Amino acid sequence: MRKKKWVLPFLEQEKEYLVEDMKGFEEERPLYIEIGMGMGDFITQSAALHPDIFYVGLEREETCVARAIKKARDLDLKNFKVLHDDAMDISELFDEESVSLIYLHFSDPWPKKRTHKRRLTYPTFLKSYEKILKKDGILVFKTDNQDFFADSLTYFETSAFELLEKDEDYYKEGEPMTAYQAKFHAEGKPICYAKYKVNKV
Repeated sequence: MRKKKWVLPFLEQEKEYLVEDMKGFEEERPLYIEIGMGMGDFITQSAALHPDIFYVGLEREETCVARAIKKARDLDLKNFKVLHDDAMDISELFDEESVSLIYLHFSDPWPKKRTHKRRLTYPTFLKSYEKILKKDGILVFKTDNQDFFADSLTYFETSAFELLEKDEDYYKEGEPMTAYQAKFHAEGKPICYAKYKVNKV
């Protein structure tokens, strides 16, 4: 995404939605996070629909972060924060067993074998998610890339995550969509979906 001149000054002045981490965050509502939220279509709509849940979007692309914050402002969201960071640092951004649900939506499939370790479903990332998720916490994974989906299912098989649901042509009426999902749905392209629960001793 091309950088816009307004983005950096906008983020430098942002005090309400942009935070450095969620360590020590105290909130009675369950905490849901979207890793790689893009421009925030799904997460801001979800936060508007579910004020009883607290949402946090994680995104490394600063233009996307700024656009998501603008959407949150337009909706006057009181249950939403943004982290301008990378998923590699996720265990440093959240307390252990503080998150109820993680969304992984249309993340980069990194198709070349030498880059598979960068996939957000790779076992090293799953270990980090396991730490920050509460007991019986949920992870929802969606992608349009069938090879990435198939590989990811095998990663989950060797993890602490238990498969609850799987659908290779997913659609749910009334559910907010990411920009990618809306585009693919309009084109009739199937969406692969899996829902997992983390099992902790």
